[in-house]
Amino acid sequence: MKIVGFDTLHADAGRSFSFLKIITDKDIIGWSEYTGISEILRRKGLTAVIESLLKPLIGRDPREIERITNDLYTATRQSPFGLNQQAIGAIQNALIDIKAKSLNIPVYELFGGPLRKHIPLYWSHFALYRLKRGFDTHQKEEIKDLGQMAAHAKSVVEHGYSALKTKIHCFDETGGTGYFPCFGSESGAPELNLSPLMLKNIVNQMSAIRESVGDELDLILDLNSNFKPDSIIRISRALEHLGIRWLEVDVFDADILRDIREKSPISIGGCEMLCNAKSFAPFFSKRSVDVPLLDVSWNGLLESIKIANVADVFDLNISPHNFTGYLATQISAHFAAITPNLEIMEFDVDEVPWLGEFFTEPLRIEDGKLILTEKPGWGMDVDEKAVLKRPPRTKLD
Repeated sequence: MKIVGFDTLHADAGRSFSFLKIITDKDIIGWSEYTGISEILRRKGLTAVIESLLKPLIGRDPREIERITNDLYTATRQSPFGLNQQAIGAIQNALIDIKAKSLNIPVYELFGGPLRKHIPLYWSHFALYRLKRGFDTHQKEEIKDLGQMAAHAKSVVEHGYSALKTKIHCFDETGGTGYFPCFGSESGAPELNLSPLMLKNIVNQMSAIRESVGDELDLILDLNSNFKPDSIIRISRALEHLGIRWLEVDVFDADILRDIREKSPISIGGCEMLCNAKSFAPFFSKRSVDVPLLDVSWNGLLESIKIANVADVFDLNISPHNFTGYLATQISAHFAAITPNLEIMEFDVDEVPWLGEFFTEPLRIEDGKLILTEKPGWGMDVDEKAVLKRPPRTKLD
């Protein structure tokens, strides 16, 4: 079997979703899903790296996954993290799909079979796509105030989920918005300071959700990179009485995150933006994080397994970071199925209503759990015609 071609496809799903297709001479096609921040911002950064790394692989046997992966690491040795690792992850995941399809088995069977067939999920980005900047695109009923948001939390319980994750939401007479100064979109950039008013807003938001659902849900608050360490600690102490499952923060220094964790009365989740096991290792050895978050699309399944194994040495359970489409969800689910030290997996419930059109098989979700597929490969392919009907709103540069 040989690789004879490849393609990258992009679709509008409220933001740009991207897919990699690797073509073989045996009519077996391997798929993976990748979404870099560059693609979301209508740039071709990650896609360009993937295409550059794939060109020399034409003519190679796609089933030699470890050999190809090693060669890709060699080719990127002087810059082993970031986009290069994400590109390798996308290529590796498509090759794994080919390998499993060639054997007519699900991917998880390549690794000894599943430990679990029902994958526990948490409802991520709770209410965000129902605020005034997203409800029309996602065709959801708009949430205009804190009371409506708190009431909506009850539907998370009704759908059988055991946890939800929310961002910071701010409401005024015009409706609600998410608070993201770390992306340069708010008045809080670039200082990233925490005002008394914002601290009060955060406490009110989480208190309203807790009051609405009682003790039936674990609550997770995602702070991204919106605040400096001192502010994160202040937020944690202000929320201590609400029984928050973890505070999620994006910090790239293991010593700084350890300092936050040691001073925080709430468990700390993090590491979702790290790529490869060597990046994760100091966060584990220095006890910098309570709940490591791991993106299987960015790292690739083989590297993700290595990272989970290292985490297991330190008695840490992994939570897959999964904020894109249904193929990425399936890829994460295969990882979750074979990982002993699993915490819970992220899942975006409030996606655009046409997202399912991009895939050849539906997801099976019952009572807040994903039912593992038994089909070969990842268990679904990309419907190219459907993707082409919904190109990104702005062409990738």
